[in-house]
Amino acid sequence: RCKNLSVSFWNSYWMLPSDVCGMNCFWEAAFRYDYMKTHPSEKMHLAVVACGERLEETVTMVRSAIIFSIRPLHFHIFAEDQLHESFQNILDKFPYEGKINYTLYPITFPTESAAEWKKLFKPCASQRLFLPLILKNVDSLLYVDTDILFLRPVDDIWSFLSKFNSTQIAAMAPEHEEPRIGWYNRFARHPYYGVTGINSGVMLMNMTRMRRKYFKNDMTSVRLHWGEILMPLLKKYKLNITWGDQDLLNIMFFHNPESLYVFPCQWNYRPDHCIYGSNCKAAEEEGIFILHGNRGVYHDDKQPTFRAVYEAIKNYSFGDDLVHSLLHPLELELQKTMHTYCGRVYKVFIKQLTKSIRDLYARRSNG
Repeated sequence: RCKNLSVSFWNSYWMLPSDVCGMNCFWEAAFRYDYMKTHPSEKMHLAVVACGERLEETVTMVRSAIIFSIRPLHFHIFAEDQLHESFQNILDKFPYEGKINYTLYPITFPTESAAEWKKLFKPCASQRLFLPLILKNVDSLLYVDTDILFLRPVDDIWSFLSKFNSTQIAAMAPEHEEPRIGWYNRFARHPYYGVTGINSGVMLMNMTRMRRKYFKNDMTSVRLHWGEILMPLLKKYKLNITWGDQDLLNIMFFHNPESLYVFPCQWNYRPDHCIYGSNCKAAEEEGIFILHGNRGVYHDDKQPTFRAVYEAIKNYSFGDDLVHSLLHPLELELQKTMHTYCGRVYKVFIKQLTKSIRDLYARRSNG
């Protein structure tokens, strides 16, 4: 089922006060606006897989993507059948303006091995491996886990597609910045990409290239297509992998490193980047661009900094003033988390968010 939706980004403020929005943000926003005028129909495709108790998380992720993004978005939502009606009821009530589409899909795996794929790691997580084969008419796609929050426009990570060289087919961030706390380099019993492996929670894909590529592997001297390599990889490594589909992707890009574009840690910022002390230098300098609340940190009290951001976006109502209804209350909540390691660097959680709000109001003024 496909729904044409719209985003209501009303505006009661055309510009923020001068101490919030300066000329730099104005010109950056103006550049994006000009780009949108020359690429008006360039739609961004975003996919997510939701099973079990992931409805609320997924809806909150969608909300975060909608708030700041510029170009049209098409959400491809893969969910268990019992969640479809709930998704439809919620998303149809969002006050859109015609720039957002969504399509709901059932969870589907190859018939002969469906049970094995579905139980790999978390329920339905391996669905992402089959997106290039299911969405045959989609050229490029941004896959995200349900526990992702966008703190700047999706347009900005989408722009990495234009930076791919001729051999690159996908982009991901490293699993760790600090090898001393890295999981793959200390415990993995299978090949993995680079020094500390890669994290697949945010995965940008040129799926046309993925479908065409022949992949090197350690199972046969013959190179295999994407659809041909998945089951042999699972059969060979299923007793050695811990993180399911992410491990399979690490194995694949270990043998095909030229095919991966690696983006910095602020595009996939996780608790590991601050719970033992801050170790994502890019986020310290520029702020967090995409927040990834893995380990369930949005729903317990272990990492209140992450939970505060999640609650702020979940409770934000489209149409409310972003500064007074989102940014200011969030900063007050973050200040209460300074007893934790992540809380001590709470400003990285709102640095980019502040800039995104400035840019949004500058675009509205320019438009």
